[in-house]
Amino acid sequence: MTETPDQLQFQCGDVNSCALIEPASLLRPASLTTASALPALETAVVAAGAIATVRFLHVRDAADLQWVLIPSVLVIAALVPTWIANRDFPHIGFRADRIRLALTTVLPLCLCILPAVYLGLWLLDSLGLPIPLRPALVGRQDWITWLLYQFLYVAAAEEVFFRGYIQANAMRWLCERRLSEPAQRWIAIGVSAACFALAHVVVQGQIISALTFLPGLLMAWLFVRTGSLLAPILFHGLANVSYGIMAATFA
Repeated sequence: MTETPDQLQFQCGDVNSCALIEPASLLRPASLTTASALPALETAVVAAGAIATVRFLHVRDAADLQWVLIPSVLVIAALVPTWIANRDFPHIGFRADRIRLALTTVLPLCLCILPAVYLGLWLLDSLGLPIPLRPALVGRQDWITWLLYQFLYVAAAEEVFFRGYIQANAMRWLCERRLSEPAQRWIAIGVSAACFALAHVVVQGQIISALTFLPGLLMAWLFVRTGSLLAPILFHGLANVSYGIMAATFA
């Protein structure tokens, strides 16, 4: 896979270089091994805590504040540990070149994926099968509020957490392993998508939510391809809104 300046990369330092420069028989010091395991442990603990909290809020929505509490939990869970560990957080991508790259990557992808999704829903409806993962309005939302909610709260918050925190940390950790760069990228993409799908299964309480693994793969790839969070946020929002409109037409 050819690298471009816009693809997300994590540079390892001289001590923990990704290049295979030391002899294979040379073992890493125990202190370095332990230190490299801490970010992975931190990410697992934070992810489990955040998903459990979101599940609790989803089941017991106090004062009808679910729409703001759940995105807030995800953003805080992503930013606070990163700030405490003094790590850089991935860019949102508001520079002109990043915006252009995001648009030229996301729009063709949507033109390929969304018609296929509509065809799949049409086939399910024609066969008398239920449409999976029908969207639901939160609280007293109307459709305009729901549309804004999908972009500003759902898409942005989930991408900050699952791509900006979990996937970025996975890529940092994999950078220290003896793996090729393509293997590092694709393993991190798989980990991010798996966590994304698992979170939806746990929070929504239905195994059919595991289907979110597939869009999770696309959004994780967009993060790597464009080197910023803007592209996965745009695709996430467009996919949610488009799927909601499609599902409504078959209601």
